[in-house]
Amino acid sequence: MASALPVLEPEDPRTRTHHLLALPPDVEPAELEALAVSRFGAVAWEQVETVAPRTGILPAVTSAFGVRAVGARPAPVSRLRVARQSGLIGPYELVGGVTLGLPAACDRAWLVETPHERGEVPPPWGGDRDGLRRAFGDGLPVREEERVVRWLIASARRVGGALRTAGDGVVLVPDPEAAVDLTLFTTARPTPDELLALVRRVLPRAKPPGGGGWSGPLIDRAPAGRHARVRPQPLTGEVAALREALDRHGVADEQLREHLAAEAAAYDEMMAGRRRPTVFGVLADLDLDGFVEVVAEYLEEPPTVLREAVWATAGLVAVRVRWHAVDPEQQQLERPSALHRVARGRATPLVNAVAVRLWEDLGGEIADESEFLIHPDDLRPGL
Repeated sequence: MASALPVLEPEDPRTRTHHLLALPPDVEPAELEALAVSRFGAVAWEQVETVAPRTGILPAVTSAFGVRAVGARPAPVSRLRVARQSGLIGPYELVGGVTLGLPAACDRAWLVETPHERGEVPPPWGGDRDGLRRAFGDGLPVREEERVVRWLIASARRVGGALRTAGDGVVLVPDPEAAVDLTLFTTARPTPDELLALVRRVLPRAKPPGGGGWSGPLIDRAPAGRHARVRPQPLTGEVAALREALDRHGVADEQLREHLAAEAAAYDEMMAGRRRPTVFGVLADLDLDGFVEVVAEYLEEPPTVLREAVWATAGLVAVRVRWHAVDPEQQQLERPSALHRVARGRATPLVNAVAVRLWEDLGGEIADESEFLIHPDDLRPGL
């Protein structure tokens, strides 16, 4: 039988001196650990009370959260270390959370230990989707506190929780539906034409940026307008490099120059079929609902969530499926308009379907915008 949790009440002074992560009752400590492992490199359970340890080892890696075993978790209250000076103590049964402004559905709490490191006062302009400007108006978190706070907000968004800040007690309840974008991490090497064909199975109107052919485009994010700009890659090759070298060293023998140029041209021709743009993509116009952008890029190293996956060390491609609203400013608001939410609600299933389609053909792992792994079944409607 599970041990009863210690109670945390609103009157407890720690609710004012610590950030407080409030979670629904179905979020187990192993799930919280999984979210931490996805972001931090030295996650471990530390005992904070002299109690008998709970037997067993936490679950191994799963497609849903990327959990890895880090040892038995002491019960009933433990410290989950996430960074050098930061950790979460809990879980507690949260009594009277509504008094603290927290959602009634969140009756589990974790006290957050982290240094309070503040920087500049946030500017009054720009987006504030996470509510950081509202919560830290006197100075935004920096260094370790910033990393921890951003992870707390991302975790609360993923599992339907909330964050109450220390001091003034500002409550942040991130909207899970605001996290639309997905990324497929795969060892497959799709060509631009193959990527376009896969996306068109879900979005028939998808096309290359600019509507032209594939000449190795690099996609830049446009600050305004509905479509990304296309910046062609510079043309390079052995022939061009050779001619420059011959001119630089004053080689005037025409026969020698022609012979070397022919050798270089043959090498260029052989390598032409192997060259692929390092970044390429697809756009699909959704009319009043904005557009979906699918961008593939080759990664030099795996993301943190896959750093211990052996298969990911062979080299990964990140295929990012992003939704862009007609009004991009709405995407950066903590509480966007009803019109935006309707468009987002129509675009989200399309983003999910594209990510699942890519996963079915290319394999790999899907992650949300915070790089928390998510199982493809959770993206399929009706499952």
